[in-house]
Amino acid sequence: MEIGTLSAAQNYAAQRPATRPSDGEGASVFGRVAMDFAQTLAHGEQVAKDAMVGKADPHSLVQALAQTELAVETAVTVRNKVVEAYQEILRMPV
Repeated sequence: MEIGTLSAAQNYAAQRPATRPSDGEGASVFGRVAMDFAQTLAHGEQVAKDAMVGKADPHSLVQALAQTELAVETAVTVRNKVVEAYQEILRMPV
């Protein structure tokens, strides 16, 4: 019985680093998502400005606005899920 327990403890210790996230990985992913979101909004705004002065065709304007709308809807959905999860944590008994 002692050999099995020792073996299990050694296997657990060997596998533990595989489940640990690397330093800063989550922050870099969040940063990339935030930068992509900001770039999408900036691109939509620039195309809208170009369309107002006649430099962009209506098709590119509609496409840029659709991409911007999708990005904003996605951000709002993610925010709502985060708030919902936070509220669920607050409701947990201690």
